[in-house]
Amino acid sequence: MLGAIIGDVCGSIYEFESNKIKTFPFFQEGCRATDDSMMTMAVGCALVSSDYHNKDDFQEKLCRYMREIGIAHPNAGYGYKFYHWLMDKKRGPYNSFGNGSAMRVSPVAWIAKTLEEAETLAKWSAEVTHNHEEGIKGAQAISACIFLAREGKNKEEIRKYIEDNYYTLNFTLDEIRPSYKFNVTCQGSVPQGIMCFLESTDFEDAVRNAISLGGDGDTIGAMAGAIAEAYYGVPEHLAEEVFDYIDEDLIDYYNEYAEEIYGN
Repeated sequence: MLGAIIGDVCGSIYEFESNKIKTFPFFQEGCRATDDSMMTMAVGCALVSSDYHNKDDFQEKLCRYMREIGIAHPNAGYGYKFYHWLMDKKRGPYNSFGNGSAMRVSPVAWIAKTLEEAETLAKWSAEVTHNHEEGIKGAQAISACIFLAREGKNKEEIRKYIEDNYYTLNFTLDEIRPSYKFNVTCQGSVPQGIMCFLESTDFEDAVRNAISLGGDGDTIGAMAGAIAEAYYGVPEHLAEEVFDYIDEDLIDYYNEYAEEIYGN
């Protein structure tokens, strides 16, 4: 969860910049929490305020928190359709396969007791907006990686599970980096986010891998950071420094759920 936020904040200034190197200041002027962090927080708040085993209750709370946080921060970088969903309480899911479902999913993998539950909750969290099969698949894949990492599975085991159930990971970052471009679809960014973790040497390296692809930096950073947190843990200095770039009201939302979910 915190890993997703750190990846988002670090990558926020590279969302539309084609950065292709790993040697850059990790946090710097202009970094901020974007929609990736905010909707991650909404998922966390929904989990602790609902009976999350009840699909209807969880999804009702999730929509409420997503809109509450989103409307309070209207310039966070939302996609066009998601922005209109935020502003219209009557609007239902819109068959999206964008990576918004995958970038916000991490809290479900921390509260889930089994891999099956992590994938089910990921599906529920996605389908309030991203009910296309690729939107659901992307969220489930990231959730599965996080849960397996939390369970102590090694990278080869995680990779095998993803390849058996979700995506073929038949590329390396060095192979795709020169030509990889901004891509907001699940199918065009979730496998890349997973590979940024698989090729990493530590938490920070996973986020640097993500941003060095030169694509949707904050979202791929959020996905890679979320998995890397579960596998490596988050360095204390990054866990402290990231809150210098987050608005006070968002820190309150983070605190609302973090202790309960992490202690689960």
